[in-house]
Amino acid sequence: MAEEKKLGERIAAYRNRLEMSVESFAEKSGVSPSVIRAIEAGEVYPALGILVRLSRALGQRLGTFMDDQYSPDPIIVRADARTEDVKSHQESTAAGFKYFPLGQGKVDRHIDPFYIEIAADSEAFISSHEGEEFIVVISGEIELTYGGETTILKPGDSAYYNSVVKHRVAAAGGKAATIYAAIFMPYN
Repeated sequence: MAEEKKLGERIAAYRNRLEMSVESFAEKSGVSPSVIRAIEAGEVYPALGILVRLSRALGQRLGTFMDDQYSPDPIIVRADARTEDVKSHQESTAAGFKYFPLGQGKVDRHIDPFYIEIAADSEAFISSHEGEEFIVVISGEIELTYGGETTILKPGDSAYYNSVVKHRVAAAGGKAATIYAAIFMPYN
């Protein structure tokens, strides 16, 4: 619960600096006021898609709310030392996704890299936000819906796309999958 509280306090602090009400923040981000209140109260930790929308609405990069401390380059995350940091919230995002950030501590980064585990029964939703995404399938198969087209990606396949176009990433074939993802979002 400490991580949820820390993240919620950061988001609330940025929102308050902008003198933005929860309602106007909700309108600008497309996230319901009740979810925003729960996040700011430290009751939940938003999934990546929600955090992207909140950071954009506040004019900040995604890492602003996820980083705890500065680490000098290069940032190395050993496979056996990855830790899950973003937990799904049933009301606000897809269940069955586990996000492991790979760039924490690099405060001057322009992309946010993740290792993502997607459960076979995950609930993926259509997403859209400014920026670009690059994914590489590590295991299982991924169903990528981009605009009106759906493609199956297998291990070793990658996709690089403009994330303002509606897109959805989900496990395919009823089996779990893992991917690496790099997300770029322009900010002020």
